[in-house]
Amino acid sequence: MGYGLSSKMLVNRVGGWAQAKNVAAGDELWTLDRDRTVRTTVVDVTAVKGRDAVEVVTDRTAFIASPNLLLATPDGWTPAGDAAGATAAWTPARKLCRERFRIRPGYEFGYFVGATCSDGTVYKNYVSLIVNEKSFAARYAAALTACTGLPARLEAVSRPSGYLKRDLPGFRVRVVSSYLSDAMRHYVGGDPHHMRQGFPRVVMRDADTFQGFLDGYIDGDGCDLKHGYGRIIVSANVPFLAELARIIGARFTPSKREAASRLYVSNRWQNRNTFTPEHHPTAPPESTWVQVREVRPRPAAGTKPFTFYSYRLSPHPTFLVNGHLVREPW
Repeated sequence: MGYGLSSKMLVNRVGGWAQAKNVAAGDELWTLDRDRTVRTTVVDVTAVKGRDAVEVVTDRTAFIASPNLLLATPDGWTPAGDAAGATAAWTPARKLCRERFRIRPGYEFGYFVGATCSDGTVYKNYVSLIVNEKSFAARYAAALTACTGLPARLEAVSRPSGYLKRDLPGFRVRVVSSYLSDAMRHYVGGDPHHMRQGFPRVVMRDADTFQGFLDGYIDGDGCDLKHGYGRIIVSANVPFLAELARIIGARFTPSKREAASRLYVSNRWQNRNTFTPEHHPTAPPESTWVQVREVRPRPAAGTKPFTFYSYRLSPHPTFLVNGHLVREPW
């Protein structure tokens, strides 16, 4: 029995997809190392004839392969012929060519996350901040560039004021990056909406990063108190404020009269010794799970057998087929 992919199936090659029959030694293929996309190199290609094949149908697409090609599942490597009803590791193929960069923790990273949580907007493929104060926008742009390396600049814009019934001048910082957008969604639990976002525990890495988060968040949704001993955060996201209060050792009582609640942040919050560092990766996960809906037998028609292509790879023995993680049998 042959093993591998049918000749016309699409393999995720670095630089663009290729049909299985057109992959050659020396080509680089995309694969997954845990939940990160990485590259692996084709060392050798083998073509084998076989009459039995299966069509694997998932939530995302379908592909034809040998029944003993292995799919990555939560229970380990499962032959394609036995994968019906299982979940398989997958990554969006259209995102494989995007730029990936190292997101550096520290004060600037915390400031960027905090300001985005309070006043920023996370779109499908970009992150933006539109505010009235030029100094706030400048601090945000500087922090974003410092922690990601991405260029960020200020743009003068106008924004409508519902209270004044007219447009007001403002400033926008907008950076196009689906990688950064995915990272922000991951930090806040998937939904970046200000009313539904969770507390981004990635800023708990150290006190410096967390202080940056506090400063960025308060610049957007807070203010200094006149006596100089602390600051006030105003937000309608009660679970977010409750979690923040536990971290800084503050008392917090949600407002029963108003939509927004207030949290007092003392300038001496670190003296309470309630902050415990936690390690969370700053890189967003790039893999998820999709359902294998069915596996259909696809015997060869007539006298012409299938040609299955398999690859010997290094340093990773796995590769992606339309985003699905597979490998040859051992």
